Amino acid sequence: MPTPILSKRAAIYADVPDEKWNDWRWQLSHRLNTVDEIEKVIPLTDSERKALQTQGLFRVDVTPYYISLIDPQDPNDPVRKQIIPVSEELNAFTSMMEDSLAEDRHSPVPGLVHRYPDRVLMLVTTQCASYCRYCTRSRIVGDPGQTFNKQEFEMQIEYLKRTPQVRDVLLSGGDPLVLAPKVLEELLTRIREIPHIEIVRIGSRVPVFMPQRITQELCDMLAKFHPLWLNIHVNHPNEISQELADACDRMSRAGIPLGNQSVLLAGVNDCVHLQRELVQKLTRIRVRPYYLYQCDLVEGAGHFRTPVGKGVEIIEGLRGHTSGYAVPQFIVDGPGGGGKIPVMPNYLLSMSDHKIIVRNYEGYVTTYEEPTEYTSHDPKTCKFCQNKRPEPGQSGLTGLLDGEEMFIKPEGFDTLHDRGGIQHRLKDESKWKPRGIGAGDTE
Repeated sequence: MPTPILSKRAAIYADVPDEKWNDWRWQLSHRLNTVDEIEKVIPLTDSERKALQTQGLFRVDVTPYYISLIDPQDPNDPVRKQIIPVSEELNAFTSMMEDSLAEDRHSPVPGLVHRYPDRVLMLVTTQCASYCRYCTRSRIVGDPGQTFNKQEFEMQIEYLKRTPQVRDVLLSGGDPLVLAPKVLEELLTRIREIPHIEIVRIGSRVPVFMPQRITQELCDMLAKFHPLWLNIHVNHPNEISQELADACDRMSRAGIPLGNQSVLLAGVNDCVHLQRELVQKLTRIRVRPYYLYQCDLVEGAGHFRTPVGKGVEIIEGLRGHTSGYAVPQFIVDGPGGGGKIPVMPNYLLSMSDHKIIVRNYEGYVTTYEEPTEYTSHDPKTCKFCQNKRPEPGQSGLTGLLDGEEMFIKPEGFDTLHDRGGIQHRLKDESKWKPRGIGAGDTE
């Protein structure tokens, strides 16, 4: 198996003892965030210097380990672009939003987002090891004043206890793995005490920004709370170092399934061949590519955005050209709170009542004959259908397919079309009288 690159320390860290360099607390306490500090590692461009000197810009902090992955002679280095701000962050763009995913609107209690029927997003901190320049939660992340307090944490736990349809809790933030070990363990313990919580997931970029944090002690602690899943966040093959590979190996040996979530970023990873190398390197270190996100409409991220078609092109270049296990879903997170919407190339070309026409990745077109006889699944005799968990108001298209509903109406649909009070009069048909519109007449 090809060996991941061993990260090189920037010149200013050459004399740092290994004991300190490999201590995650040292990495956190020596993060760089000013012009003077960063310029000791990489020469800054005018655009970067201007951004770093701008008041009110989204927080900058970079671990010594992660900044050492940058080629200091390359102003377009893909690692550099993710963490060093540029003046383009100050530019507004069409449809820019502060909370593009409407998470605040779906928060029944502070810091807990309940967008989907059976799972919730639990924001447990606003702090990260380093800060991505395209951060979806830049409205709160990085701001020490936005940190969730003990009272809000108790409100989150109480909500979970009284909401039995929730079976899956995703911990995010900020980054849960920057929490003090005892705080993280207490948090996981409290969640695991709730009987109907089946799965706990963690979303973290700490293994990428600061793999020193993934100690055997941490892995042993996490293993106590299985089933526990963890998604990391790698955007470019240059981020896959030996240190990251070793961290992932420790987590895998602790029984933690690993996935990866990437964000499609202009000038960083918007290349089919780069993405193929990325997903193949990830699978080599036992990390399954999970999602490739379209960049959100968040303030400061306009210069990272690509057309959605670029993501479809990338999936087209992965499907069939590498292992199916290595192909992520391309996701547009619906602005306004629509949730994750998969977008992919069209492989179904046509269909009739007895045949479908499909194509493969090479453009080979073939047909698949439908069965002439098929006894449809009967939900009345299926124990799973009888015992299905209720999803009030969120059955969506499934509700149409299984016969629960005949139509889906947008909010306010009846009011909008209640011209002249028709809907009100229909409530009592005995009082309703036609308005003289006969066959062939129009309103």
